Amino acid sequence: MWLLILEAVGAVALLALIVWWTMFSGRQGGELKQAAEAPATSDTPEPPR
Repeated sequence: MWLLILEAVGAVALLALIVWWTMFSGRQGGELKQAAEAPATSDTPEPPR
């Protein structure tokens, strides 16, 4: 019984590590500054007036 619980805890810890790694790897201080400062652009042209 304890082996199953230990395995489940290990699986949850591994999942948490993977999620943390994918969220924060390569980012110095959180969100990327280029994405926050870039003006909003659209690929669709404006409709004629």
